[in-house]
Amino acid sequence: MRTVLLAALLWVCACPPLRAQWYEDTQAIMGTRVHAEIWVADPVRGAALLEEVMAEMRRVDAAFSPYLESSELSRLNREGPAGWVPVSAELFALLEQSRRVSELTDGAFDVTYASVGRYYDYRKGTLPPDSVRDAAIAAIDYRHVELDRVGRRVRYRLPEVYVDLGGIAKGHAVDRAVALLQAAGVTQASVSAGGDSRIVGDRRGEPWNVGIRDPRREGAMAVVLPLLDTAVSTSGDYERFFEADGVRYHHILDPATGDSARGSWSVTVLGPEATLTDALSTSVFVLGPDKGLALIDRLPGIDAIVIDAAGRLRYSADLAPLQQR
Repeated sequence: MRTVLLAALLWVCACPPLRAQWYEDTQAIMGTRVHAEIWVADPVRGAALLEEVMAEMRRVDAAFSPYLESSELSRLNREGPAGWVPVSAELFALLEQSRRVSELTDGAFDVTYASVGRYYDYRKGTLPPDSVRDAAIAAIDYRHVELDRVGRRVRYRLPEVYVDLGGIAKGHAVDRAVALLQAAGVTQASVSAGGDSRIVGDRRGEPWNVGIRDPRREGAMAVVLPLLDTAVSTSGDYERFFEADGVRYHHILDPATGDSARGSWSVTVLGPEATLTDALSTSVFVLGPDKGLALIDRLPGIDAIVIDAAGRLRYSADLAPLQQR
């Protein structure tokens, strides 16, 4: 027995120690590219944590995708016009946060934009007929979504109301994944879903370099930002769009008109959490550079970079020194 134990001890001591390194994974989820990168010591633990991140992304997508008939959001869209619908605490919280951003932005952010937006087909390059858009635009108003906090239930005031959480759900999914990693003790990581990212810590003593793509030159960067512990969200007119008669129609709609907002090409917002930066990047895009940057300058801890419709880089007040470089 002593010989067996001695041999086992020698084998354990002969094994090289685990060395921390980066582990990463990329998957197609939520209709976009989801990427996660983490620094951990154990490859088995690294693989398990990455799979937990991707599983959480898939769970959020399954709950809040308007394209899945089985999702909780789709059920609400079906049943909400008929009366009160009990919903999960997570969906209720997202709708409450969406309303707060709507109030903050005077309706520039509005999850009911999809009352018209669902009639655009960006793959086929088709617009909704004027008659359809004119009839549906009356349903765009975040106040048409009534929230009963006590009963945790929701109803729609008009039958034409349709909610899409695309302007906030990916940021929410990123925050959920980051919370999962932090609870597991990860102190250096990056999680992204399309234009929404969140950075945890630094990159082994160096900042993370996050690029903002040039909206009119695929593969080129307009700005590269060195960042630590930051959420970053970019909304651009180049993600889902088509052109008809020389006009670019893209998925970021102005709730006031039901048409694509055209004051900017790209908006990037930086802040502490991706759920908020996701919603604010859409809001600033709709508001346009002047009103949008004025809003950002009133919000502590939030910054923004706008590429306007003339292709000029514009910065919020706290980032203004970058403009001088």
